[in-house]
Amino acid sequence: MTTTRPKTQYLSLLGDSPILIAAIFVAGIGGTFQYGFCASVMTSPSARYSVSLDQWQVSLIWSFTVSIFCIGGLLGSLVSGQLISKYGRKQTLLFSNCVAISGAVLMLLSQRATSFEMIIVGRFLYGINSGVNLAAHTMYIIECAPKNLRGMVGVTPATFLSLGKFSGQLLGISELLGTRERWPWLLAFTGFTALLQLATLPFLPESPSFLLLYRGDRRACDEALRRLWGKHDYSGAVEEMLEEKAALQSVRNHSVMELIQKQTLRWQLLTIIVLFVTMQLCGISSVYFYSYDVFREAGIPEHQLRYANMGTGLCELATSAACFMIVENTGKKVLLFRGYMGMSATLILLTVTLNLQSHFSWMPYCSMFLVFLFIFFFAGGPAGVSAPLPSEMLTQPFKSAGNTLACTISWTLMFLLGILFPFLVEKLQYFCFLIFLFFCAACALYVKINVPETKNLTALEIAAEFQRMHCRSGGERSQSKTEQKPDDTKL
Repeated sequence: MTTTRPKTQYLSLLGDSPILIAAIFVAGIGGTFQYGFCASVMTSPSARYSVSLDQWQVSLIWSFTVSIFCIGGLLGSLVSGQLISKYGRKQTLLFSNCVAISGAVLMLLSQRATSFEMIIVGRFLYGINSGVNLAAHTMYIIECAPKNLRGMVGVTPATFLSLGKFSGQLLGISELLGTRERWPWLLAFTGFTALLQLATLPFLPESPSFLLLYRGDRRACDEALRRLWGKHDYSGAVEEMLEEKAALQSVRNHSVMELIQKQTLRWQLLTIIVLFVTMQLCGISSVYFYSYDVFREAGIPEHQLRYANMGTGLCELATSAACFMIVENTGKKVLLFRGYMGMSATLILLTVTLNLQSHFSWMPYCSMFLVFLFIFFFAGGPAGVSAPLPSEMLTQPFKSAGNTLACTISWTLMFLLGILFPFLVEKLQYFCFLIFLFFCAACALYVKINVPETKNLTALEIAAEFQRMHCRSGGERSQSKTEQKPDDTKL
């Protein structure tokens, strides 16, 4: 097997596949970009109406407005699987954009109506949009890419998510849209990105594997591959899809419960659960939801908080873009392991510096550096690599169920952490980071032992790799027991 250098792959992608490039940008700007923007655009409560409220009332309304986004995301992830399987990846994204536009209209009208309830409903609709997009965007772009470019393309949903976070932080400063007069336009910005995708996505092809395996339309599949891949040879990809269809006998969409009960997929299922639980319990969501509070407690001056917060988004965006360039040569397993090990080490140091910040005047800046370092390790591995794995590891009938399960885990834990994180800090102080340390270290160990490298492999080949790894370890244990048995008999 020949190894293609990232630079050669990158130039090949640019030169031979312009439609694929367009699909990456169009799907990204109306996909995970919207989730990242909505997650970062509301980072702290502030006065928006000329209404006098107590501080606890302001905090309660703000907390509920933030949390309702997660509830909407959970609902969106629960229905995404059925929508994706029934209507296709592209049509699901278009439907989701209509939901986002409805939320944007409510945001624009909320100031004139002096109604924070409209903002809450708008955030709920944004959550539904983001929950659907997380699954549909990732599946669409993975299935559109050639196998040898799938690792690079699979990182792009995380890159657009990081771009969305940074855009929300940048547009939210007072010099741009973060003012009393312009804030409705800030909250409605997601609607404009949804309109952009709504106007451009219909001109791009549907996922080739969906057209062949679900619709049974070989001609449409060939046409989609020809447009997406350009000069790339796609005959082998069609044969692999047909082999998958023949091996599975059926492409009926399976439910999450059927995925859980499928014995042959138990290691893929466990890997999805471990990775997506750790994605939330590594502490990154709490840092972003309460970024201002984290930097304020670290001792950063008040007038520098917004720029420090923008720095986190820029750090994640730059690291995610770098991950795009190195993932094919380095491999997903290595990036996951190094990322979680680096995050574990950083959390140990961060716990120390935050608890010593009152003793040394320079210690708060060490804490800020470690926060950036933590985000660097997160974006350079787990953030970019984890999202496409359900689509890569599972065969076509189980892809929707796998993505639904992964997104449901993410949204549920995100909601719970958004509520519990302030109480953890109050009770445990900064020793709460040691809880996140446990999950990061445990996930790194699991990846090292139980997860095969998935680079340039189909779902059937990845399943064979899982089986080979665990059959080998099981065989070694059985052999060890057999060798010990005669000694036991003599005793």
